[in-house]
Amino acid sequence: MIMKDIFRESAFYYIAVPVVIAIWPLLVWQAYLPRTAKNWQAEEERFNEAQGLMNQILDLDRERLDFRNTEGKDKFDYTVAVDAAARKVGIPAAKYTISSKPIRGSGRNKTQDCQVGINEVDIVRFSRFLSNIQTTWASLQCEKVTLTRKKGLPDAWKVDMTFKYYY
Repeated sequence: MIMKDIFRESAFYYIAVPVVIAIWPLLVWQAYLPRTAKNWQAEEERFNEAQGLMNQILDLDRERLDFRNTEGKDKFDYTVAVDAAARKVGIPAAKYTISSKPIRGSGRNKTQDCQVGINEVDIVRFSRFLSNIQTTWASLQCEKVTLTRKKGLPDAWKVDMTFKYYY
């Protein structure tokens, strides 16, 4: 018999279908269930590992929860965000200025611009400040940074930054 003829015979299907139906539960029992149990254990271990890492992050930076917004995204305020980031890295309030503009746009395309100037800061504190504020506020982008070296001081800079917050 040729292969085409075998597939045309109804007897082939009367034998093949019950064999496949009988083999399926054996495959599930012998191959798929043990593999699924292993995968479940691996995922459970990864979850426990991630849970520990999340707890470590919260222990190191508990203030992130203070900025959690539960009633919408209109609660962002440049003065609060800049003050918290500056305090965290040790920049006194007398050393920086904030000049924010009103919110522009409508609907989902609202933005707010702000100019932040830091009068005298070392490069490490500035980089920590910038990293901290952008990590805390995901919708905040620093669009421009200008660093001007203070004369007569080894590591003192005047920094001007332009931020944009997307609501």
